[in-house]
Amino acid sequence: MTSVDVRIGTPGPRPTPPTRRRSRASWHARANGVVLAWLALAGVAALAHGRLPAPEWLLIHVFLLGAVTNAIVTWTEHFAIALLRHSEPAQWVRPVRLAALNTGVVSVLYGATHGPIQVGIAGAAIVVGVIGWHVGILAVWSRRALGGRFAHVVAWYICAGAALITGGTLGGLMLAGWPPRVSTMRLEAAHIHVNLLGWIGLAVLGTLFTLWPTVLRTQMADGSGAIARRSLRLAVPGLAVTVGGFLGGARWVAVAGLLLYAAAAALALVPFLRTARRRRPHTPAAWMLAAGTAWFVVAVLTDLSVVATRAADQVAHGIEPLVPFILVGFVGQTLLGALTFLLPVVLGGGPAALKRNAALLERGWIIRLALVNVAVPLIALPVPGRVSQFAWAAVLAALGAFVLLATVTVARARGPRVSPTAGGVTVGVLATAVAVAVALSGGTGVTAQNSAQRTAQLGAGVQTVEVTLVGMRFSPGKIEAAPGTRLVLRVTNRDAQQHDLRLATGQQTPMLGPGQTATLELPPLTGPIDGWCTVPGHRAAGMTMRIEVKGAAGSGPATGSNPMDHMDQMDHAAAGPLNLAAPMSTGWRPYDATLRPAPGGTEHKIEIRAVQKEIEVAPGVRQRMWTFGGTVPGPVLRGKVGDVFTVTLINDDTMGHGIDFHAGSLAPDVPMRTIQPGERLTYRFRAEHAGAWLYHCSTMPMLQHIANGMYGAVIIDPPKLAKVDREYVLVQGELYLGQPGSTAQVAKMHDGRPDAWMFNGTAAGYDHAPLTARPGERVRVWVVAAGPASGTAFHIVGAQFDTVYKEGAYLLRPGDGGGSQVLDLAAAQGGFVETVFPEPGHYPFVDHDMRHGEAGAHGIFEVTR
Repeated sequence: MTSVDVRIGTPGPRPTPPTRRRSRASWHARANGVVLAWLALAGVAALAHGRLPAPEWLLIHVFLLGAVTNAIVTWTEHFAIALLRHSEPAQWVRPVRLAALNTGVVSVLYGATHGPIQVGIAGAAIVVGVIGWHVGILAVWSRRALGGRFAHVVAWYICAGAALITGGTLGGLMLAGWPPRVSTMRLEAAHIHVNLLGWIGLAVLGTLFTLWPTVLRTQMADGSGAIARRSLRLAVPGLAVTVGGFLGGARWVAVAGLLLYAAAAALALVPFLRTARRRRPHTPAAWMLAAGTAWFVVAVLTDLSVVATRAADQVAHGIEPLVPFILVGFVGQTLLGALTFLLPVVLGGGPAALKRNAALLERGWIIRLALVNVAVPLIALPVPGRVSQFAWAAVLAALGAFVLLATVTVARARGPRVSPTAGGVTVGVLATAVAVAVALSGGTGVTAQNSAQRTAQLGAGVQTVEVTLVGMRFSPGKIEAAPGTRLVLRVTNRDAQQHDLRLATGQQTPMLGPGQTATLELPPLTGPIDGWCTVPGHRAAGMTMRIEVKGAAGSGPATGSNPMDHMDQMDHAAAGPLNLAAPMSTGWRPYDATLRPAPGGTEHKIEIRAVQKEIEVAPGVRQRMWTFGGTVPGPVLRGKVGDVFTVTLINDDTMGHGIDFHAGSLAPDVPMRTIQPGERLTYRFRAEHAGAWLYHCSTMPMLQHIANGMYGAVIIDPPKLAKVDREYVLVQGELYLGQPGSTAQVAKMHDGRPDAWMFNGTAAGYDHAPLTARPGERVRVWVVAAGPASGTAFHIVGAQFDTVYKEGAYLLRPGDGGGSQVLDLAAAQGGFVETVFPEPGHYPFVDHDMRHGEAGAHGIFEVTR
């Protein structure tokens, strides 16, 4: 075995003078205070997520570029001094470097989200320059200590710094929109991998060679030095090949590079595992480091599977599920574990102070560790929204607890005398970052509910905008950007049904299911652009967005043509008066209004398919309708009180649909959910009450789905229902001509201007195919008003009703001595009437609201002997 002859707080072989120890402790108190400040701001960014522009980008960069980068620079220098037994740098070096680094970080955050974009580019250049300075110093120290036992660890830090220089350069290029021929998404994939696997991954793996046995208070495993050198020789080429593969759009080259990197990481962790087998984790810091390393392995393997199955241009948003693994599971726990062990050591104060500070930092560590590691998979997996919110709350609680404990630890460390330079850096970072967050949020206290209406204001260059689809809205609904800006829209569907985004320029995302993300890269912005969801009816329901040029003299017309405009013109042309007296087309068949007796048994299994079908909705007029089972209305279900209906809905359409049976009483969450094309659901309900019940599509916008034909009737017989000679069922609905879901059609729906009213899916259909009866027969007519807006006043000309049943109750029975002329029903109500035709003839039936009756809601009973 090889012992670790390294004391974390000791830079050289000789005892450090007390004055220098106090100076070093004071410096670490300030430097790690900056890290804690950035951690706190990351928590604030998470809490204010819905009120910040590009919230996910901002949260990630506040955490990684702010907190983690500061920590890596501070601690890699510390370890290099200790491992190489080098003297500390001049007193002015650290404060100046810290100030410059955080000036660059704040500039990147501000410029990228608020503009001008040149501020962000300058910030990236400053960060790259500071890291270059840091790497140069480490390289010089390493050469001077040539042959040192731990020089191989410092080599990891130098390569990690080179990775951040590369990643920062790529980030600056993305902000500048250069090179124009390289896809922004490929640049982003390379940027993400070189920063996470290079800057952070290499720094952590290199540190674990010495930190891990130190935390476990044991010796380094045999051969650790040789393994560290060999694994670094694999990791760096692997990372370079990965980045080159992404930039060149060569997926399998990137996969090969990742495999090489994964092999290097596996080799580098061999000493880690050997040491853990010899002495298992037994301290809070050890358990946090072990958990972080485990999540690092999970992240690398998951990343490998994503890269292997996606095109290079789609990798960037394909690895979004990895964010919880990397940010929280790996980076967060590794950082907190390292600080838990290192802070008490470097803050000094003697054995008693070390023990006291360690005890403070370790308070509640088991609960914090459990919360984080339970939360990580819950955040990453597609769980219900409340579960995900609980998981994020657990992570923020654990982070907040540590930041509070660490702040108290640093504050009560042995009397740090804050110099104007270092103190100003800390306060300046806090004040500037908070000001940035407040400024970017608009300072208006906009709630999450109002966030869909706020404007995302961006600077010029390349800008990434997070666009969320939820609640039949785009959020943000309006984006303002400077002329020449190349927008990258990352579109995520947070709704329960499918959506997409089509721009008037012709660019369009795929149809996105719940939780799916796609990216649109726009050319340099020259004028306003409209966008909308192409799912029928969604645009007309308000699912639109607009991109405008910031500072333009006028909004002007949107760029490109809108194909829906042509549909709207067709709608207006189709909305002329209907000739209801014209003959029906050859081959037309009316909907069979005959109501058959309830089937035997108490269990009924029905299969209904949602499908679009072209139907003759008025004489000579055909319309594509959204249907249940290919007919309007859908199939009629019938049963008795107490019967159980098991309905399987199969979606054979190209859009999402659901179903809602008013005849059942149950929580709507699962059975009434929207299912996507090709999916099916089972809806099971017990008919507890008699009545004529409506069923309809439950998918929003419900107005459009019902108005376009997705409705039907369920008849539940009242107990002891008398037998009659004939039974019919009539479902009255409204007809809106035109392209289903188009702006013009939906405008008519909102205005209450149907083109016609109809019984059983065809205006005036039963004028051309009369219902039949014989004199003296008792005829029962069940009526359901499907709406979606208007009801009915059902009347049979020349007949009187001696039985009226409405909404589950008899209003009139034979022998009561009275009669009725109308069954009045509001939208979604139902009932039946009974009559006996006295003699042969033609008895018209109508909706006695003559606006409806004369516009198609009429038919004929043909009574013959």
